[in-house]
Amino acid sequence: MPNILIVGPHPDDQELGMGGTIARLARQGHDVLLLDMTNGEPTPHGSVQTRRQEWTEAASILGVRRELLDLPNRCVEHSIQARHAVAAVIRRHQSQIVFLPYPEDAHPDHVATTRIVEDARFDAKLTKIDLPGEPIYPRWLIYYYCTHLRHVADPSFCIDISEQIDLKEQAILAYRSQFVVPQGNRRVVEWLREMAGYMGSRIGTRYAEPFYTREPIGLMNLDALVM
Repeated sequence: MPNILIVGPHPDDQELGMGGTIARLARQGHDVLLLDMTNGEPTPHGSVQTRRQEWTEAASILGVRRELLDLPNRCVEHSIQARHAVAAVIRRHQSQIVFLPYPEDAHPDHVATTRIVEDARFDAKLTKIDLPGEPIYPRWLIYYYCTHLRHVADPSFCIDISEQIDLKEQAILAYRSQFVVPQGNRRVVEWLREMAGYMGSRIGTRYAEPFYTREPIGLMNLDALVM
C-alpha cells in the first residue's frame, strides 16, 4: 500500500482542499503524512500556539500524522534549500504518491509551494546529492484544489467522500481562529459542502472532491470506477 504525502502551504489548506480524501485514505490503511510548509501565522485572530493546537486537533480528527517545515508565512520562495528540505521529507517517508496545490493560484505561497514540490520530486531520486534517506521518485503527483482564485475546478478525476464529508467539516472547524471566530469565514464550510455536492453529482455520488493530474492515471481494471 503506497505511502502518501500531502503538502500544504499553510495549516488548513490540505483539509480545505481534500480533507475527505485524507480521511478516506487513512482509513484504508495508507501511511498518510501531512506536510505544512509554514505555520500560517500571522493571521488576524491566530497565534503560533493557537494554530499548533488547531492543526494537531485537525490531524487527529482525520487520523493522520503531520510535520512542519516552518518556512516563513507569506514569504515562501522557490529555492534550492526549500526543494531539498521537501525532498528530504519525501525520502524519509518514502512517499510514492504526493498531493500538492493546483498550480494556478492568486496566493504566492501556494504557487511557490507547487513549484517546490514538483522539483523536490526530481531531487528526491538523485543518488549523488547530500540528502538523508534512500532515493525515491514518487510515481504520482496529484493536484488538489485549494485556490485563492475564483476558479471553477476542471478535474481529471473525483474521489467519493460521501462517508467522509462530516469528518472533513470537523477538521476544518478545528481551525476556530480561521473559520469560527472571523464572521466573514463562517460560510466556508457551507460553500465547500455545496461544491462537494456538485462534484459528487458529476460522478453519481452524494459528495466528492476534485483532483487534477498532468500525467495519465493508469488502471488495471474498472472495478474502482464509480458507476
